[in-house]
Amino acid sequence: MIMNYVLSLFLYFPEDKSEYIPAGITSVIFLIGAIITMKLIINHSKKEALKTKELEEKIMQQERTKNTNQE
Repeated sequence: MIMNYVLSLFLYFPEDKSEYIPAGITSVIFLIGAIITMKLIINHSKKEALKTKELEEKIMQQERTKNTNQE
């Protein structure tokens, strides 16, 4: 009984189906924004990974140079 009351607070199916249009438009806008944000984060992550790899190679090169100078 209480469960039905609680669910009825959140479930609303309008008779006029044109009320779904604004919700659909809003959902599409947020979906596009989420996709764009995800693409930006992935691109930034790839750039940071490339910078990290270059830094690692530079450090490894310095270590190799240091080891050859010690011998």
